[in-house]
Amino acid sequence: MRKIIFMALICMHLSACKKEDLAKPGALVPLTVDQDTNLPSLEINGTLLHVESHGNPSDPLLIIIHGGPGGDYRSMLNAKLFANEGFYVVLYDQRGSGLSKREDKSQYEQANAVQIFIDDLHCLINHFQISPSQKVYLLGHSWGAMLATAYISQNPQRISGVILAEPGGLTWPQTEEYLSRSNKIKFFSEALNDAIFPEQIISGRSEQEVLDYKACFFSNYENAPGNTIGNAGPYPFWRNGAVAFESLIDNAERNSFDFTGNLNQFAPKILFLYSERNKAYGLSWAEKVSAPYPNKDIQLVLNCGHEMLYFGWEDLYPKVKNYLNQVK
Repeated sequence: MRKIIFMALICMHLSACKKEDLAKPGALVPLTVDQDTNLPSLEINGTLLHVESHGNPSDPLLIIIHGGPGGDYRSMLNAKLFANEGFYVVLYDQRGSGLSKREDKSQYEQANAVQIFIDDLHCLINHFQISPSQKVYLLGHSWGAMLATAYISQNPQRISGVILAEPGGLTWPQTEEYLSRSNKIKFFSEALNDAIFPEQIISGRSEQEVLDYKACFFSNYENAPGNTIGNAGPYPFWRNGAVAFESLIDNAERNSFDFTGNLNQFAPKILFLYSERNKAYGLSWAEKVSAPYPNKDIQLVLNCGHEMLYFGWEDLYPKVKNYLNQVK
């Protein structure tokens, strides 16, 4: 009943809006960097990314990689505090995600769709690394930890250290197994679409913007009270990149993936984090997923679930700080 009332209120709100207001970009979800030139952005690898940086550009580089696919870095803004520890911190919304420019679905339809995200990260590192001697570190959460691993697999000598916060899996079979336990839902199934308010209320918008708007509601399901992944509630985000999410999941289902190649050549110790309240994870899964890395430190982040860089920051920060100072 509460869900029905909530949807009815949304319908009433949108119906009360003037038609010309709904036609404006940004009426349903925030403007992206190509729509709002006041947002910090950077042209990378043929697209326009939402990017911000903090600290001294000559300090060791720390790239923050958000989850998803299709998420954004808003819930990870605490990470800019690592600039106070002598790191040049770069946060970015991935291609087609968050406040970065939307891209057509065709971009994600190559057999190895993840490669374009690896290439984006490579170009980003090349842009911010001012000399070959400047060390580069990665901090990835969830899908971002998977992407960090995919990058290291192709560039094991380029990265001096990495923090991986609950990657679902480093292969598609692992990831499927984790998703089956973590109450993930297929955002654009017919049943879920039918549950949303009448389509004509938000007609006239770009298809991607409507999908992004719907995804905002669907993503709240995983954070409802008693959720499996242990989040205390909703966390802040700008926009779910619906096309990026759906396209990468569909691509993985068709073509699979394995990011573990060459990880045995990665010499630095990694910090692998898992959360106390994520019932779908736990130490045994952390050990299984991290196994391809030859040198690892697995640590528990207390008093939080999967979204540990937001809800678990108090316990996570000193653990990551200690690790970074060790490998610096």
